[in-house]
Amino acid sequence: MTRALLGFGPLDWLLSGAVQVLRGMPFDWARYMPEALLATLLLAPVCGMVGVFVVNYRLAFFSDAISHSAFSGVAAGLVLVSAGLAWVDPRWTLLALGLIVGLLVTTVKRRTDLGTDTIIGVAFSAAVALGIALVTANREVQRAFPQYLYGDVLLVDLPSLRVAFIVGVALSLYLLWSFNRLTLIGFNADLARTRGTRVAIYDYSFAVLLVLLVTTAIPLTGMLLVTALLVVPAAAARNLSRSCAAMFWVAAGIGLVSGVGGLILAYEQNTAAGAAIILLATAIFALSLIPRALRRG
Repeated sequence: MTRALLGFGPLDWLLSGAVQVLRGMPFDWARYMPEALLATLLLAPVCGMVGVFVVNYRLAFFSDAISHSAFSGVAAGLVLVSAGLAWVDPRWTLLALGLIVGLLVTTVKRRTDLGTDTIIGVAFSAAVALGIALVTANREVQRAFPQYLYGDVLLVDLPSLRVAFIVGVALSLYLLWSFNRLTLIGFNADLARTRGTRVAIYDYSFAVLLVLLVTTAIPLTGMLLVTALLVVPAAAARNLSRSCAAMFWVAAGIGLVSGVGGLILAYEQNTAAGAAIILLATAIFALSLIPRALRRG
């Protein structure tokens, strides 16, 4: 009853139904990991679309800092669990620390004259150092940590799908609604201000949504490779597109193909899904260099 009142009843019914449909497909890989496949369908295209702005804003290092802050967030959650707080979920401590780092970096960037790469470098280093300190101090954490580091499709469950659905839909609507403003800010923030765009609001909102996407995608790709899921499809789309709008949709398509194709490769080759997804995306990027070279030639 409580779940239905919160709105999770219909959503859980929808997601559970989608999982059952995928499980009924005539493919072994779909029956083996229907939850991971559904999460990929929800998140991979959005990662490609967000990646367009990550590439155009030169925020790859920022998203990398968020993914590595997750290192400390997961470690903190696992430490709390090993200390007897069984109700703590490392996925929530991961998200909490990611939001703290993302908002802190954005605030310092806006209020000081320090270079963005310098600010991110400091946050990146501190987050990794804290994570290493927590992991090396606790053997139980060391045993549980690799599944977050490398990703594990079996980590994807109904609560994960619920978050993936909400984040995917929210980010898609946000990007479609603010596409022109975000594009203008990336091109020239001062010009955007003169045209009435509240740049600060978009800076903070994009940072928060980027954190949500990165932390939600970690079970699929792992902390080490989650940034690549944003950057590589967008970089390939940039080679294949003649406008920012075209790049947006091409990146979504490449993200989807890389995500689903990578899951299939991971199943067939018995390897990590995140690695297979990124290797396939990288192969697409390499192929995208051919038409770019031909146009220049």
